[in-house]
Amino acid sequence: MNHDMPSPTGATDVVSTHAVYGAPCWVSLTSRDVKTTEEFYSAVLGWQWRPARLGDPFRVALADGSPVAGLAAVATMWQMAVVWTPYFAVRSADEAVSRVQERGGTLAVGPLSLPPGRAALLADRDGAGFGIWEGELFTDWLTWHRAQPVSIRLHTRDAFDAAIFYGEVFDWGTQGPDLCEVRYESDEVVLRSGGDVVARIESGALESAPDPAIRPHWRVHFAVSDVAACAAAAARHGGAVLSQDEDEAVLSDPDGARFTVNRRRG
Repeated sequence: MNHDMPSPTGATDVVSTHAVYGAPCWVSLTSRDVKTTEEFYSAVLGWQWRPARLGDPFRVALADGSPVAGLAAVATMWQMAVVWTPYFAVRSADEAVSRVQERGGTLAVGPLSLPPGRAALLADRDGAGFGIWEGELFTDWLTWHRAQPVSIRLHTRDAFDAAIFYGEVFDWGTQGPDLCEVRYESDEVVLRSGGDVVARIESGALESAPDPAIRPHWRVHFAVSDVAACAAAAARHGGAVLSQDEDEAVLSDPDGARFTVNRRRG
């Protein structure tokens, strides 16, 4: 097993629901300590927690009672990176893995059978890690997306090239009611599902940069009502504020996992 990327968490805590294929359907955090992680994200994002069926190190985060993210406190035990990872819904994990490898990406873990679904961890051809999930989801997709609205952004070397890679893997832009639409807007690639923005891709990352914030990576964003309050809470509870303005703050938790909070619109 390649331990540079996190395994999926809470995969048996799912309900039958309709997937939006090619869209992000879950985010998962690998950390070092359950208690510290729970306390931090409860203070910063107001999450509650429930156990996951995979065992004691695993948790599911709840926002207003709805599942919003997974936690696997196994980074030390399994010698894994501390990182947030997005997962994309696919019809077939095997087919998605083949498409990734055929286009220069790499397989790290899986596909793993986690009834009632299957998962794999991969990296695109610039090294940005992501996961795929085949099967029933953790909660209704729309409920998950809007519980504490989650979006993801890929910081990569070339947004156009990355959009081609992911578009071919996930059928972005293909016509169909259960597929995503993709648009090129200004200097970004924007992915929408049902009119909602669910992912963005922007250029500028450098493959060999020593700073992980500059290397190609997926960043998880959470919408919040008060960016400043979240940043202050992160600093008080052992995290760090890496950048901040009125509408957005890039934060890191006590283990160093980076994520972004954005001011909730509307």
